[in-house]
Amino acid sequence: MIQAQSYKWFFETTTATEGHMHAIVRTVVSAQTKFQQVEILETASYGKCLVLDGRIQSSQADEFIYHEALVHPGLLATAGRPETALVIGGGEGATLREILKYPSIRRALMVDIDGEVVDLCRRHLPEMHRGAFDDPRTEVRHEDARAYLEKTADRFDFITIDLVEPLEEGPACMLFTREFYTLVRDRLTPGGAMTMQAGMTKVGELGFFTAIHRTLGEVFPIVAGYQTFVSCFGTPWGFITATKKVDPRRLDAPAVEALIAERLASAKALEYWDGLTHQHAFGLPKHLRAAIDAQTRIVTDAHPLIVA
Repeated sequence: MIQAQSYKWFFETTTATEGHMHAIVRTVVSAQTKFQQVEILETASYGKCLVLDGRIQSSQADEFIYHEALVHPGLLATAGRPETALVIGGGEGATLREILKYPSIRRALMVDIDGEVVDLCRRHLPEMHRGAFDDPRTEVRHEDARAYLEKTADRFDFITIDLVEPLEEGPACMLFTREFYTLVRDRLTPGGAMTMQAGMTKVGELGFFTAIHRTLGEVFPIVAGYQTFVSCFGTPWGFITATKKVDPRRLDAPAVEALIAERLASAKALEYWDGLTHQHAFGLPKHLRAAIDAQTRIVTDAHPLIVA
């Protein structure tokens, strides 16, 4: 942090040569867990923010944009009403919260290796989880997600991957490979869908998004990238939906509205995602489509991807 005027400032580097700043009102908590540095900061513009290893994960003011974009394209693209869901990561509990908006969901399992982060979020970020951890449909496990998928016989209608990008070589790298995505595919039901956050989609920083998109294309029959702007990140952000049957790009605005009305308790449960938002998000611009088409890298266990 640096001191300027009457505020302390949190400076987040988005690339090796760029970053952005947030004025800090107070530090709610700062701790080093077994796996990462965690901070919960109250910012002047966005309220409380979760920061892991120096990178903002979500903010109180606009997390609904990120979490609705992460969850609903996949849940609306399952073949039939989803009943079971798995969250890989998702420490704040907001991803769980969005899944639990579907009355058809009877089991929502969250596997996050860092129990300390989850406990801190549960205690200090009730605005984000809104009681999702206490829902009787919720189950939380603190273990390695890949090890869980390798040993479980469970199948899920929906799986979402809400993880930070791998910043250094280590266990996290093994959650962004063809072999891992093959496990995810095999743990989905026949009409299942997965979604994931897939990093920045800003000009000059498309390598992570396009490599993951290309890798998923080796595993799933349908892979659809999309993006939205998350204000507290200061950059457009990429997501990917991969499915076994339904192509979300073929769902027009009225079809999405009909699915929302059919599958959610109320359309008012969503603040960001609707038919027009869906069309806009999946309507990738020409340069981004070209970058996806040009990408040849496939991420594997033997050759993992590290984000600089």
